[in-house]
Amino acid sequence: MNASPEEIAAATEYENLLVPALLRPWAPMVVEAARIRPGHRVLDVACGTGILAREAARRLDGEGSVEGLDASPGMLAVAGRLAPAIGYREGVAESLPYEDGSFDAVVSQFGLMFFKDRTGALREMMRVMAPGGSLAIAVWDSIEASEAYMVEMDLLERIAGPQAGDVLRAPFALGDRKKLAALFEGVAVASLEITTHRGTARFPAIRTMVEADLRGWLPTMGVVVSEDRIQRILEVAESALSSYVVRDGSMQFEVGAHIVTGGRAQALSRQTIG
Repeated sequence: MNASPEEIAAATEYENLLVPALLRPWAPMVVEAARIRPGHRVLDVACGTGILAREAARRLDGEGSVEGLDASPGMLAVAGRLAPAIGYREGVAESLPYEDGSFDAVVSQFGLMFFKDRTGALREMMRVMAPGGSLAIAVWDSIEASEAYMVEMDLLERIAGPQAGDVLRAPFALGDRKKLAALFEGVAVASLEITTHRGTARFPAIRTMVEADLRGWLPTMGVVVSEDRIQRILEVAESALSSYVVRDGSMQFEVGAHIVTGGRAQALSRQTIG
């Protein structure tokens, strides 16, 4: 996990800006969906800076263990600093570096969209799950269900170029429930279910939301926007996103996510989509 200063800086911005406003509220829901309890061995795939792993560790209350895996050295450096008791490892979801049946629960929050071989990664998650274990995976609903991001994406495409817009669009790639369900065809998941939830993103200000992407998310994905363009985007965003500002000056808007649950059993039940 030899992260460069630039990788650590981007991951730090991600943790400080995106996690509290957008990601943290979903972690308890995913942990609950996975039915994690004290004594469990838990794996968080694509753990990022560790918000879901930390929530799982709290649920264990000192009994059991949590492992976090991510491909980004910068993310892992920040995760390890925030929760050194959790075991973090660099790796990819398509080739999990763990023995068969190693975990009672396998979870992943907003990572599946970015795997090169999504179905292969799902098979790996099931491989490392013990019989009777549980799975919980969260992915974002369509970008159309998060209107503020549609507005921001348009800004980025016009001022920073199509590549920046594509990076902002990427997290919503599995918003279509049929496309999401199709990934699990041929993957041995018992009692497969997909549920859709609505939530609220809360940023201290418009500038915070947009900077979180320009200085945190985009650099993490390899797209660096020049400072002059960042300033131009921030300037235009104040007007373009003003309808999402509430009375106290903060910015709030609806977001949606799908949570996929299932498990591994000795005798698999018929898969269903709910």
